Amino acid sequence: MTSLKKLLLGEQGLVVIFAVAFAIVALTVPNFLTERNMLGLLQSVVTIGIVACTMMFCLASRDFDLSVGSTVAFSGMVAVMASNASGSILIGLIAALICGGGVGLVNGVVIARFRINALITTLATMQIVRGLALIASDGRAVGINDPGFYQLALSKFLGIPTPIWVMIAFFIVFGFILNRTVFGKNTLAIGGNPEASRLAGVNVSNMRVWIFALQGLVCAVAGVLLASRITSGQPNAATGLELSVISACVLGGVSLAGGRAAMTGVIVGVLIMGIAENVMNLLNIQAFYQYVVRGLILLLAVLLDNLRSAAAGRRT
Repeated sequence: MTSLKKLLLGEQGLVVIFAVAFAIVALTVPNFLTERNMLGLLQSVVTIGIVACTMMFCLASRDFDLSVGSTVAFSGMVAVMASNASGSILIGLIAALICGGGVGLVNGVVIARFRINALITTLATMQIVRGLALIASDGRAVGINDPGFYQLALSKFLGIPTPIWVMIAFFIVFGFILNRTVFGKNTLAIGGNPEASRLAGVNVSNMRVWIFALQGLVCAVAGVLLASRITSGQPNAATGLELSVISACVLGGVSLAGGRAAMTGVIVGVLIMGIAENVMNLLNIQAFYQYVVRGLILLLAVLLDNLRSAAAGRRT
């Protein structure tokens, strides 16, 4: 019983459990293992996967960001509108990065400098940024004038769509940052004990600002790819994304109490979210029931986080 509990709660155990669940689904769900479905599955988790890379840092530092969905939608809108107005896709991309990074920077400054709770701050910016997207578009989708914009999502390399390669690159880069750089080590240290980190010489306020700014930039990239995939700027896009991203991170072993994170776990968490939705679609389960399943996954993620924290002798 003890060994089973360790398997369930450990990082490697999560990978093993995922592998077993994947095998069961592959054997029991028709058409699951087809090349078309696998590529479709990976495409469907690109937005969650990219944003989870930096949400991992927010959670690991004892913060979280509820504005990511709104930032993704707003950045995609800005990219399309700036591209249409200027006739340049590059200008659209730069404008999106500036806006996404700006939202993240505002979040970081308000939270770190003015010491406003992350829940209240990001909840406020979630509403503000979504409102700006609706105001800028008059509540309607904005079509893309330049067909070249579509190629950001439609292009392929070695038969695999470019957005999947972008997600993989983000997994590698941010996994390296977490495990091999001072920035990553300081992030985990802040989450473990902010006061001890401050006494050790870590500028906690600056770190938090940088983490949120990075979150905003990554949301901008995700927003551009999403707008390209759905062929328009949608002010209501990515609604509820924040809950899916947080669920994926926590399922993957990132602690809500801070100080613990692993990129391999986050990848598994992202895939679990994608496979759950993919299987329900293949089995023709109504979308209404899918909301229930997502909610149950979120509850399961929090339960596992509590069990992991208790096993580690920590209070959540």
